[in-house]
Amino acid sequence: MLSGVATRVPAPVLFVTGAVSMYVGAALAVALFDRLPPTAVAVLRLLGAAAVLLAWRRPARSAWRGRGFWRASAFGLATALMNIAFYEAIARLPLGTAVAIEFCGPVAVAAVASRRPRDVAAVLFAAVGVLLIADVRWSGSPSGVLWALGAATMWAAYIVLGKRVASGGNGLDDMTVGFVVAAVVLSPLLVVGGPGALGGLADPVVLVLAVGVGVLSSVVPYVLDQVVLRRLGQARFAVLLALLPATATVVGLIGLAQVPTVLEFLGIAAVVAAVSLRSRDGDTPETVGRTGG
Repeated sequence: MLSGVATRVPAPVLFVTGAVSMYVGAALAVALFDRLPPTAVAVLRLLGAAAVLLAWRRPARSAWRGRGFWRASAFGLATALMNIAFYEAIARLPLGTAVAIEFCGPVAVAAVASRRPRDVAAVLFAAVGVLLIADVRWSGSPSGVLWALGAATMWAAYIVLGKRVASGGNGLDDMTVGFVVAAVVLSPLLVVGGPGALGGLADPVVLVLAVGVGVLSSVVPYVLDQVVLRRLGQARFAVLLALLPATATVVGLIGLAQVPTVLEFLGIAAVVAAVSLRSRDGDTPETVGRTGG
């Protein structure tokens, strides 16, 4: 099925479809914050994505032991912690603003890896963008800015760990193993909100929405990423990543009525410029993808 889609639909259209799916899932997550704490929603998203991937991929026994298992586990935990920090951020900040700050992670990794002038310029653009955004948001929600920076840090960790997984792993199977391990380890966080959170977990509508968030924000974008990467290669794919902060801003505007201020808009534009500038020499298909949202 995917091979047929890959030949008929232009790759940029597939990419944008995955981006919209990811941030519509994030918008649904925001709607769940009235019933569950953001961390509990993030863990439910992880559980939903892990269950879908496990039923689909069914990794072989060899994937659950040895050094590959530990690499995949570290990768899955980094991804899960990144998502928790991101959800805590979007509970306090507009969606597009949080995504823009989060992109500091991959921009910084690219700059450290290559030290090329264009990467130094990318870091400067990203820094200017974050400063503009923080100037607007720090007084109202310093914790939101800090959570978004935490998500950026975990995205950087995801990239570094993802390269190790990519060197000796099996792509989607390793992601499945990592997600399952992270779901087991982090499932106690479901009760972080106390009795009110437990009451929300008893609501079947909440559980269905949480699984939907996992599919929309994790499974659909990741699978489409693989199709786009095969079509375009790493360099052109990484250029498309610059669309993500803008896509998140549009979804936040339409779905959540979050209107960016002039300074926020300029900050998001600076981050888009940074993502466009950064070189792609160190990227691999497994680590260049858009997992932060």
